[in-house]
Amino acid sequence: MTASKTSAHSGGFCAACGAALSAGARFCHRCGTPAGEGAGPTRAGHSAPAPASGSAASVLPWGVAFVALLALVAMFAGRNFGAAKGSGIDGSSNSLPTQAIDGQAMGQAGAGGPAPSIGDLSPSERANRLYQRMMTYVQDGKVDSVAFFAPMAMASHEMLESPTPDERYHHGRIAEVTGNAAVARAQADTILKASPDDLLGLLLAARGARMDNDTKSAAGFDKRLLDALQAQLAIERPDYQLHRAEIDRAVEEARRK
Repeated sequence: MTASKTSAHSGGFCAACGAALSAGARFCHRCGTPAGEGAGPTRAGHSAPAPASGSAASVLPWGVAFVALLALVAMFAGRNFGAAKGSGIDGSSNSLPTQAIDGQAMGQAGAGGPAPSIGDLSPSERANRLYQRMMTYVQDGKVDSVAFFAPMAMASHEMLESPTPDERYHHGRIAEVTGNAAVARAQADTILKASPDDLLGLLLAARGARMDNDTKSAAGFDKRLLDALQAQLAIERPDYQLHRAEIDRAVEEARRK
């Protein structure tokens, strides 16, 4: 597909980060900037030109190298920091893992062998591994560790060329637990553009709205979640099964409001 065809079927480009926007998108799916904002006029009074169609492809190798470098930094920092006592935030269990993305906390390491190196993981596997680690730290209340790994987790999801709805939900959840309402709402908006009754998109949208104290929008998403619940669960999607506890919790909260 040529660049001209791509532009014709898209909503243009984000003025803040240059990501391609889908038609009708209200937010940038990558950085959360509202569509149409942030673009300054050129000296001739026209909007700045859209980035070249190959820009994402040219940046991707550097982005992968950047995440790999961050992971190495985390590994060495963890070895040094793990020997020290935890901070006042995380307590005595604050020490960071000695391998930045080892997967052992989620039981993913082989029974008799070491966990795979970050260089052996695909971008999708790397993003999912970081998401799982982030959620483990959130569950354990390790605030320092969440803050430490958040930049890597966000960057790994931003580099996914064609994220699935489940990966967009992961991106939004990471944004939510780190207080980034704009990105959480942008990911939810993109999910719901493709599938208006997506349960994960609806619960993420409701949470993002509450982060912004937008109670009216949150109530609307809660209602849509309850209305779509039975029909969507009947589909038996794998991502619904993986996140069933989160869906059930969101449904319970929606029914109380």
